[in-house]
Amino acid sequence: MISMALFKRELKGSIKLLIIFCAIITLYVSVIIYMYDPQMMKTLDGFVEAMPELMASVGMKANAANLLGFMVSYLYGFILLIFPMIFCILRGNALIAKYVDNGSMALLAAAPIKRRTIAFTQMNVLVSGIFLLVLYSTIVELVCAEIGFPGELDITSLFLLNGGLLCLHLFIGSICFLSSCVFSDTKYSLAFGAGIPAFMYVLQMLANAGEDAEKIKYFTFFTLFHPDGMIAGDSSAAAGVLILFACAVVLYVLGIKVFERKDLYV
Repeated sequence: MISMALFKRELKGSIKLLIIFCAIITLYVSVIIYMYDPQMMKTLDGFVEAMPELMASVGMKANAANLLGFMVSYLYGFILLIFPMIFCILRGNALIAKYVDNGSMALLAAAPIKRRTIAFTQMNVLVSGIFLLVLYSTIVELVCAEIGFPGELDITSLFLLNGGLLCLHLFIGSICFLSSCVFSDTKYSLAFGAGIPAFMYVLQMLANAGEDAEKIKYFTFFTLFHPDGMIAGDSSAAAGVLILFACAVVLYVLGIKVFERKDLYV
């Protein structure tokens, strides 16, 4: 069901973006992990106490009990959510809608390749990019933690946490992919593919900021990814990421179905 020639070509198109985002993630992850010492933690906790609502809005909390808790507080509320999300938005739009918008997709569809194969291949390019980005983040976290603080990182919990992170970004990618399949104009594909996740993240920030807005968390899918619950082994946190994964599968399949029936123009 996959066109290997198309897959290889499109995966090459992901490399530049992956290198950029991997470099950004390397910078932030390494800096944050090496801040895990009493003096730097005291400084960071001071910022949290000085600006509690602002820091809480991006998931930052004071007084982390261990290295993984520290990483959750300063990486999993913003850095490891936003940058992979931007990758999903940019790549999701480029794989379908951009080709339809400039007329190239009609030429590709005229080739002896089924539309389903084209869409399934493009979906796999996006999913592969997301997987590589999360895998790379995990490797960087492991390496930095082992170099800076050998033996202090709970590796099993980290894998569970990043498994949940992967499910979240697969779901965000499915929104971007579906938008790219539905709309023939890139401005509409971006408006929905980028607008929905961005709006959901803003709602999550508002929900994190204070008790008055806490009920907003029921209107954003980011609530289904609960890092503290994942590392604590909370069954509801595990259920949340399974829901994200299931919904991602549904949206990817729906995107492929929509593309199969789509009117293409030159």
